[in-house]
Amino acid sequence: GKVCRLLGLLFVYSHRRMAITGDDVRLDEIIPISYDFSVVEVSSPDELAVVGADTRVRVTFFEEELELKLPFGSHTRLFLSEVNRLWVALCWFCFSQERVKSEVRDDLIRNSQPILANKSQMLGMPQFGLRDNLIKCELLKNEDAYTYIKNYSFFLGTYNVNGQNPKESLSPWLASTATPPDFYLVGFQELDLSKEAFLFNDTPKEPEWMLAVYKGLHPDAKYALVKLVRLVGIMLLFYVKAEHAAHISEMEAETVGTGVMGRMGNKGAVAIRFQFHNSDICVVNSHLAAHTEEFERRNQDFKDICRRIQFRQDDLTLPPLAIMKHNVVLWLGDLNYRISDLEVDHVKDLIAKKDFETLYNHDQLKRQMDEEVVFVGFTEGEIDFQPTYKYDTGSDQWDTSEKCRVPAWCDRILWRGKNIKQLHYQSHMTLKTSDHKPVSSLLEIGVRTPVVNEESYKRTFEEIVRHIDRMENDCIPSVSLSEREFFFQDVKFMQHQAKTVSVYNDGQVPCQFEFIPKLDEPTYCKPWLTANPAKGFLAQGTSVDIDLEVFVNRSTAPELNSGQQQLEDILVLHLERGKDYFISVTGNYLPSCFGSSLSTLCLLREPIQDMPLETIRELVRSLSNPETDKPQDIPKEIWMMVDHLFRYAKKQEELFQQPGLRGEFEEIRDCLDTGSLDTLPGSNHSVAEALLLFLDALPDPVIPFSFYPQCLDCCSDSSRCRQIISVLPQCHKNVFNYLIAFLQELLKHSAHNRLDVSILGRLTIHIHCFLDLRWPFAQVTHKARSHREKKGEGVCPAFLGPDAL
Repeated sequence: GKVCRLLGLLFVYSHRRMAITGDDVRLDEIIPISYDFSVVEVSSPDELAVVGADTRVRVTFFEEELELKLPFGSHTRLFLSEVNRLWVALCWFCFSQERVKSEVRDDLIRNSQPILANKSQMLGMPQFGLRDNLIKCELLKNEDAYTYIKNYSFFLGTYNVNGQNPKESLSPWLASTATPPDFYLVGFQELDLSKEAFLFNDTPKEPEWMLAVYKGLHPDAKYALVKLVRLVGIMLLFYVKAEHAAHISEMEAETVGTGVMGRMGNKGAVAIRFQFHNSDICVVNSHLAAHTEEFERRNQDFKDICRRIQFRQDDLTLPPLAIMKHNVVLWLGDLNYRISDLEVDHVKDLIAKKDFETLYNHDQLKRQMDEEVVFVGFTEGEIDFQPTYKYDTGSDQWDTSEKCRVPAWCDRILWRGKNIKQLHYQSHMTLKTSDHKPVSSLLEIGVRTPVVNEESYKRTFEEIVRHIDRMENDCIPSVSLSEREFFFQDVKFMQHQAKTVSVYNDGQVPCQFEFIPKLDEPTYCKPWLTANPAKGFLAQGTSVDIDLEVFVNRSTAPELNSGQQQLEDILVLHLERGKDYFISVTGNYLPSCFGSSLSTLCLLREPIQDMPLETIRELVRSLSNPETDKPQDIPKEIWMMVDHLFRYAKKQEELFQQPGLRGEFEEIRDCLDTGSLDTLPGSNHSVAEALLLFLDALPDPVIPFSFYPQCLDCCSDSSRCRQIISVLPQCHKNVFNYLIAFLQELLKHSAHNRLDVSILGRLTIHIHCFLDLRWPFAQVTHKARSHREKKGEGVCPAFLGPDAL
C-alpha cells in the first residue's frame, strides 16, 4: 500500500523473569499500526467493578487477533492513549495528504468505531495541529446530532458529626431511597475536633465513619469505593455502582483550608472532579465559618474555595480546571448560614407551626443568593423540613445550653448545571449521634453518553472535513483587540485589580491563541500579573474576554517597595499560524510596610507612603553607614498592631485561629501605610491576621534565613539558643523579644482566649518566624525589666512604644 498507510509499529516482548538487561526479554511480535489496526477494551463488568483490577484489551490487525492483560494504573492508561493517538494521527495525516476515494473514506469511518466507543478519550487527546483541533471542536459543537443523554441518580448526603464516633446505623439516611442510586457522594464535617487532628491532619475516626457508611449503603446494589478525600475533619466519600466504574475517568481530588490566615484546615473544603462518560462533574464538600453574624466571612470562604481549588488535567500543557469550569457542580456541607432577625422563641414557634416559608425568608443563604453575592448560578430545592441545627446530642430537643442557639438550616445541598432534576431533599431526624441532623438530596442528572448514531456521525464528520478543506489554504487567523495599553492606578499590597481585553476573531477561520514568553524569559508575564485565560480557542465571529489581573503578594512586594522593580510588562499574544499582538501593562504601586524589611521600617519615622521612593532607596543604601540616624528599636507598624491586640484582645477567644475580613485587612493596611488614623480599625481577628500577614511578608524573617542551620542544630540546647538570639541583627533581636513577650502575655490569659503553646508555636512556624515558645529565651531585656519596675507591676514594657526596648 501507500507509505502513509503505515505510521507506527507496536512491539510485543515476553520475559521469563524480571527484565534487567536486554538478554532477559524476547521479541515475540511486531504489529503494524495501520488502517486495519484497532484496540478495544474487553474487561468484563465484574472485572471493571473491582477498583485496581487489571485491564484486558483485544488487539486486531489484518486478520490476526491478540488479547493482552495490562496492569491497572496510569502507565496502562498512558500506553493505550499513545496507541490510539498514533492511530488517529495516521488517519488525519493520510486524510490531509490525498483526496481519498469514497470507499476508502467509508472504510475510515467504519474502522474508527473502536475510538468512537470512547469518544471523550478521542476528543481529549493531544492536538496534531490546527486541522485536528478544528475537527474535534466542530464535532463537540455538533455532538447533539449524534449522541444521546441518559439519566443517572446521584445521592448526596451531608452530616456534621460534632467529633462523635458512629453510634448508630446510617441506613435510615443512606438507604432512604426506594431504589439504589447510581452514585453516592457523602460528606462529613467535624469528623474529629481534637488538636491532634488539627495539627497533624490524622484521625482514627476516618476508618470508623468510612465503615459506617459502607454498612449503611443501599442493600440492593453492589458499590465500589472510587475516592476518599479528607482535610482535618472535612471528609468526602465517593461510591458508585459497580457497573458504572469503568466509565469514570480523569479523577482528581483537591483540598483547601480557609481557617487561620485563610489556610488552616479547621474550615475549608475538599473536592473531587471526574469524567463520567462525556460529562465533567465536580463535587465540593465545605465547612464554612461559624457564628450568626459572620455571614460575610462565609461569603469570603466560598469565593476563596472557588478561586483556590484548581484541578490538574491529564494533558499537562492545558491550564488547571476551576470548579466552575465543569458541566455539573454539586456543592454540599455545613455552610453555617443562619436565620437572622428573629428571636429564638419566635423561630421555634414558626417551626412548631411548620411555617417554613416565613422562616426561609430570614435565611442568610437565601438572602445572599438573592443578592447574587454567593452561589451565583446554583439551585437549591425547596426546604420543607425543620432546621437541622442545633440539638442536644442524643435527642431531638433544641439546644438547652447556656448559649441557646437559634435553630438554623446550616446543612445544605446545591447544584449547578443542565439536565438536573431533584427527586427529594430532606433531613433525617432519627439519627441522634450529633447536634446536627444529616441531610440528603437525590438528583437525577442527564449525562451525555458516548453512544453514537453511526450514520449521523459519518455525515457530520464528512461535512466538517469538506468545510475545513475549503478554508484551510485560503485563510490566515486574525483577531482584533479592544485595547493595547492598560494602566493600573494605585496598586496596593494584596489588593486585586483587573482589567479586561476583548479579543475578537475577525478572520475567516477559527484560531488558537496563547500568551508566549518573550526572548530569554521563562514565563509569559511578570509574577505580579496574570492573564486569564492564558490560552484558548476562538471560533470565527466570536470573542473572548481576557482578564489581566494584577496582584502583589509577599513574593513580589519587596522589590516593588524598594523601587528595584516597577509595574511594567509587555504581553505577547500569539496566534497559531498567525501573527503576534503586543499588549502593554503598566501601573503605579503604592509602597507598603507589608513586604518591607525590618531594618528599613526601623529607619522610617513617617508612614511609608509619605516618603518619596527615592528617599526610601537612600535609606536602604545607608543601612551599613554608621553615621545614619539612630533607628527605632522596632517598626512602629508592629507596635501599632501588637499594642492594639494587647489593649483589646488579650482575652479574645479563638485569637489567631479565626481569620479576619478581607475588607478590614485592607483598612488596617492603609492605616499603617498612610498614618491616617491613630487607632487601628477592624475587629481583633482582622488585626491579628494582619500581624501574621505582615510577618509572613517580611523579605527576611524575624529569625533571618542565614540563621536557620544554626537554629536547627541547637534547638534542644538552651544556652546555644540564647547565644543565637544575642547575635541577631539588632532590629531582628528587638522584634523577636517584643513578640515573645506579647505571646507570653497572651498565655497568661489562656483560660479566656484558649491559646496554648502548641497552637502559637504551629502558627509562628507556619509563617517562618521561628517564634517557638518552647525556646528558653522568653525573658525581655534587662532594660525592659527596669522599665517595668519604674512603671509598676502589670504594665508590659514590650507594648509601651516602638522605642521602649
